[in-house]
Amino acid sequence: MDIDVVVEDVASLDPELLQLPELSPLAVKENPHAAEDLFSQWLSLPQTGRLVRSLIDDAKAGASINALGNSCNVNAAGSASLPSMFPAGSAPPLSPRSSSGSPRISKQRTNPSLGSPLKLIGEPVREIIPQFYFQNGCPPPKELKERCLSRIDDLFSKYVDGLQEHEFKLVTKEICKLPSFFSSSLFRKIDTDCTGIVTRDGFIKYWVDGNMLTMDTATKIFKILRQPECKYLTQVDFKPVLQELLATHPGLEFLQSTPEFQERYAETVIYRIFYYINRSGNGHLTLRELKRGNLIAAMQHADEEEDINKVMRFFCYEHFYVIYCKFWELDTDHDFLIGRENLIKYGNHALTYRIVEIIFSQVPRKFTSNVEGKMGYEDFVYFMLSEEDKSSEPSLEYWFKCIDLDSNGVITPTEMQFFYEEQLHRMECMALEPVLFEDILCQIVDMIAPEREDYITLRDMKGCKLSGNVFNILFNLNKFMAFESRDPFLIRQEREDPTLTEWDRFAHREYIRLSMEEDGEDVSNGSAEVWDETLEAPF
Repeated sequence: MDIDVVVEDVASLDPELLQLPELSPLAVKENPHAAEDLFSQWLSLPQTGRLVRSLIDDAKAGASINALGNSCNVNAAGSASLPSMFPAGSAPPLSPRSSSGSPRISKQRTNPSLGSPLKLIGEPVREIIPQFYFQNGCPPPKELKERCLSRIDDLFSKYVDGLQEHEFKLVTKEICKLPSFFSSSLFRKIDTDCTGIVTRDGFIKYWVDGNMLTMDTATKIFKILRQPECKYLTQVDFKPVLQELLATHPGLEFLQSTPEFQERYAETVIYRIFYYINRSGNGHLTLRELKRGNLIAAMQHADEEEDINKVMRFFCYEHFYVIYCKFWELDTDHDFLIGRENLIKYGNHALTYRIVEIIFSQVPRKFTSNVEGKMGYEDFVYFMLSEEDKSSEPSLEYWFKCIDLDSNGVITPTEMQFFYEEQLHRMECMALEPVLFEDILCQIVDMIAPEREDYITLRDMKGCKLSGNVFNILFNLNKFMAFESRDPFLIRQEREDPTLTEWDRFAHREYIRLSMEEDGEDVSNGSAEVWDETLEAPF
């Protein structure tokens, strides 16, 4: 009987499976060609032919096949059933082997009743995973939905035909839990056909069926303000909200007679929002940025507080007044544009020419004025917020870009020395005792404690509370001198209310100064009957 054998990869044969009592498995592994020769010799033996025939007969009869014979004793089967490869007495000695034998054999001995090493695996139990992603938001629980519908029925019961825009504020606050100055924006979002009426069914379709109930406040505001098919908010999206705030807030009622300043106030608030919240600086405010910022809390505070000046974040009118007056002072020709020669006068000529040149090179931020060599009002707001509060992260990023001349992400001593040289020259011109750069560099390294002393990264700057002073040392002489003298007045201010930022304290001081100057001008332009001698003291 001819036996056809197909060997795919003899070199990969496991010597344990050959079951050769006369040959060590290690010897076969070290010489793969020996395994091929032995296998060919084994196939030519007559005993091998008889073994293959018996296996074929067993397979035809449906009996369990054991390639090593019917005996469960593998060693016995290997010595009795398989023919020897070597003549008698010429086989090399075997290495010592424990009684347990090969791990493969041990596994077979543990359950000799199995004819095949394959096990029948039962069908796995299917676990039903509840839906956790909903494209349009998670549906509200039944109890929450029923309570909301009951409240909607109560509010709309008196308005069978629906609510008009001026009647919609109660729905915005009571049901939607949003600031009241979102009323018009929400109304127009629902009234897509511009009918001037929002019916009960129309509100339920948008608010309840649209799964707005289960969304957090930031997501609700984001969906209300953003344009259709848009994944971010722009400055224009905030204008309707600011317009309603100006029209309804008691703390801004005095501005209703001056529409121009209403517009400037709204612009300033929006610029401040994007300065602090839009960290990417691309003008596209994402939902992630909105959630990470403190804008929602500031909006709710503004809705509850009658004195708008107590809302320090974004909406404070005094802060707007300081920013606008500073811009107006520098913009001598009042064309709403500022040049290099104007900005150099900021803070009583506090800044160096080199840092002003870097700003107008638009390194820290591209100008929006679209006029060559000119800074617009929005650009000035970004500059002023960065200059007067160097403890904030947007400010640190702004000034870091200025000092990092080669834009490689690190500030080197050479770059710092470039800016400090002008500071040193100014100190000499003012007959001040100059501080050598070597001493300044040691002071900066001790102050920041960077990971590496040969350069400073933005991460190093953000990890130190005194980082702002580094920038003052390099390009703001007035603040550098104040820091060196440790002004006791400023230290006392910080201790009185540590929750206030550097910007809050600066804006408060400047507002008092500007208001006193304005009051003095009003009195000096008035009649002698209203003159108050006490007003002469501050001046």
